[in-house]
Amino acid sequence: MQEQSDFTFLDERFADIQLLRYQVPGFKELSLRQKLLIYHLSRAALLGRDILWDQNGAYNLQIRQVLEKIYTQYPGNRNSDEFLQFTIYLKRMWFSNGIHHHYGYQKFTPGFSEQFFVEAAKEVGLEVKHLVPILFDPSVLSKRVNQAEGDDLLLTSASNYYQDGITQAQAEAFYAKQKTEGDSKHPVMYGMNSRLEMHPDGTLYENVWRSGGLYGNHIDRIIAALQDAIRYAENKKQQAIIEKLIEFYQTGNLKTFDEYTILWVEDTESQVDFTNGFTEVYGDPLGLKASWEGYVNFIDPIATQRSQTLSDNAQWFEDHSPIDSRFRKKECRGVSAKVINAAILGGDLYPSSAIGINLPNSNWVRTEYGSKSVTIGNLAHAYDEAAKDNGLRKEFVIDDPTLSLLNKYASLCDDLHTDLHECLGHGSGQLLPGIDPDALKAYGSTIEEARADLFGLYYLADDKLVELGLTPNADAYKAQYYNYLMNGALTQLARIEKGNQIEEAHMRNRALITHWTLKNFPQAATLKEKGGKHYIQVHSYPMLRTAFATLLAEIQRIKSEGDLPAARELVEQFGVRVDPDLHTEVMLRYRALNLSPYKGFINPEYELVYDENGNISDVQIRYGETFEHQMLRYGKL
Repeated sequence: MQEQSDFTFLDERFADIQLLRYQVPGFKELSLRQKLLIYHLSRAALLGRDILWDQNGAYNLQIRQVLEKIYTQYPGNRNSDEFLQFTIYLKRMWFSNGIHHHYGYQKFTPGFSEQFFVEAAKEVGLEVKHLVPILFDPSVLSKRVNQAEGDDLLLTSASNYYQDGITQAQAEAFYAKQKTEGDSKHPVMYGMNSRLEMHPDGTLYENVWRSGGLYGNHIDRIIAALQDAIRYAENKKQQAIIEKLIEFYQTGNLKTFDEYTILWVEDTESQVDFTNGFTEVYGDPLGLKASWEGYVNFIDPIATQRSQTLSDNAQWFEDHSPIDSRFRKKECRGVSAKVINAAILGGDLYPSSAIGINLPNSNWVRTEYGSKSVTIGNLAHAYDEAAKDNGLRKEFVIDDPTLSLLNKYASLCDDLHTDLHECLGHGSGQLLPGIDPDALKAYGSTIEEARADLFGLYYLADDKLVELGLTPNADAYKAQYYNYLMNGALTQLARIEKGNQIEEAHMRNRALITHWTLKNFPQAATLKEKGGKHYIQVHSYPMLRTAFATLLAEIQRIKSEGDLPAARELVEQFGVRVDPDLHTEVMLRYRALNLSPYKGFINPEYELVYDENGNISDVQIRYGETFEHQMLRYGKL
């Protein structure tokens, strides 16, 4: 359902990016109280934007201010090739929340010259020579997150979670000491909300992100928006959640954060929900420090029936998992799942966003209190609309029968795989007693994403899903199996720049599963050359399921036992390297289709409506804002 007649499907493209506009169906039907709750929570979800920019790189905010001033005030020829290239660079930076690619982590190469940059800045009254090497020297801050084996991951990463000069060994020793001195049964997420810095005498300390501390001005504004939201809370539980989050922001105390996450997990009654704060650790090369993100959502009751069916049967799936019985949970607690409509995206979920989320990340909270899983239905719908008839499947699928299978079942099974991944996969399994949740270090994120993906792949082919009415027949799963291997071996290569290896955890995970399967189960599937092009050829779908079960058992063992050497070997052997010839082939095939490998979103706007007496009578949603206008507006919040 469209909420306003001004909704149009946006197709703005630049560089390797396509921007989409997502609808928020059902917003108009919410109560005024719920709309006002969303309005204030949405403000809170946008006010931490500059925190993320600074986390992503120490110079990002300064560079953004300079570039935006040039963009808005430059008096020269705005149709020149230099200015047009400058505009593309700025849009790429906006999209990635900094000067490094949001997915590949490499620094952008400007298409405009140093001379243009310096002279254009001078035209608007700025001196920028100190920024020239940051933008133009490829050896300076070349990667936001470096995961290359053998490198010091801190000294070679541009992210701003650690003071310059602090080594990987120093940071790991600092947090290892905290863990030995802390609560081993209920450990906090050490280092999650701080920048690690060094005193003049060489001792390390944490500069905590809190009111009165680092990012304190931004956090105080977030707190104010959350306080405005409290009066519109749907119930006492939700009010307590917001109050506890404010307390965490005020103190920075990680035990308070655990108290907040427990309250949040236990609230399964509220229709409106949100997350706000330091959440995912993909941006930290050591996987400890969390990037800032925020989003607001409300439940889609009809679509939620699918995910609720899975969560209601969580124990059955756990009991029948093809892993060692030592690693299965004896009792699955508090597993809740729903399909939601996003109302706003912020921080590290904007403009590029996940379509499935499972939280919290604390292992002991998940074990004792459970987790919440969401599939973001309106974002998935926007992706589906953008993918219709784009030619990708026709180009990369090996034959017409397989193409027909994907056209019929791929969308349904992809949504279901997301549900299985988020709702059950991340919540499945357990660590053995005494195992450090961070034992896998830089490989932890990749292993965890592979574990959840494999859980979903294994169960997609199970008769239980047909029995539960989640898949229409016993063959539908084959569409996701083929699509997954095709992506892992071929199409995701379009997201990697020539000469680079795979860095991002989700891409490494898909490559790991695919290449391990192709090597160890050639009787199940192979990479076949046909007419000078490469395709996935599936020989046996049941055998593929056996492959996924075998790898899931091993990856769960690695996770449960904290086997770092085995994690390193799997990821480095199967998840990192790129065949340059195959990469070139895929890039040529992809570009011939005129497709953008990355997609992101423009948020709607919310506006208060007043009656003739000056009272708020409604909250109106608008969809007409352009990406450029939204970025400049957010820069002034």
